[in-house]
Amino acid sequence: MAEGPRVHARLTRGALALDDLVAGVADEAHGATVTFTGTTRREQGPPAVVRLEYEAYEPMARAEMEAIGLEAARRYGAHVAAAHRLGPVPAGEASVGVAASAAHRPAAFAACRHVIDEIKRRAPIWKQDVHADGTRAWQDGLPPVPVPGT
Repeated sequence: MAEGPRVHARLTRGALALDDLVAGVADEAHGATVTFTGTTRREQGPPAVVRLEYEAYEPMARAEMEAIGLEAARRYGAHVAAAHRLGPVPAGEASVGVAASAAHRPAAFAACRHVIDEIKRRAPIWKQDVHADGTRAWQDGLPPVPVPGT
């Protein structure tokens, strides 16, 4: 009997472990695993961004991440795992990670992209830039970047 889609979603205040996400989607029937890791980038400013701080309405954010993962799993025949960090995330560290596995490469890529795009669009997770001079700025979500041919 074929296994149904697996979906894992979590919020954490600690470092993200991409290996755990990949292990969560492992399946001998899947020939492709795709990952995405979003890291805090140091923006030169002025003033320079030195870290991001994330806040969330945790029960709703987790539920929305699970719903997004289930959408991708059903649409693409994938297993999906996603984790988003809360609290301070210094430049160079991961703030969000996604892993998706599917029978074939196009479906795994599509599932991974769907999950990260929809988390950024729909999950109640808010991001604040913290600058080197101590100033802070809340960020609005960015529109998705179109990919040629999609």
